[in-house]
Amino acid sequence: MIRGRSRGDLPARLREIHEGLADVIQSLAPEVLALEELYSHYERPRTAILMGHARGVICLAAATAGIPVRSYSATQVKRLLTGNGRAPKSQVQRAICQQFQLAAPPEPPDVADALAIALCHHFLERDLVRSL
Repeated sequence: MIRGRSRGDLPARLREIHEGLADVIQSLAPEVLALEELYSHYERPRTAILMGHARGVICLAAATAGIPVRSYSATQVKRLLTGNGRAPKSQVQRAICQQFQLAAPPEPPDVADALAIALCHHFLERDLVRSL
């Protein structure tokens, strides 16, 4: 989990995300980076713009390290893990607990979302390899 210390200053916050992710990439040497596709609600355009900035920095860190980026929609992740593309967050958290044999959902809840995206990627790649 990358935690920023800057508040309000967008360039500083984006730098912290980039540097934090670059550190993670360097220490763990992942083969791929899986991301949730950006979803924008028309009532919150500012949130979508801010998330777009963060997503761009994340993609830049992956590209700089030569790591491919795979994107998955929230409905695709939910459908794969729960069978329901509109499953509530609590159902996704239960699926993550079941898959990883956890007694309680990870905290903060965004960790369960990240694990769900990673698991979605794993399942889809595994199925792709099996079909070859």
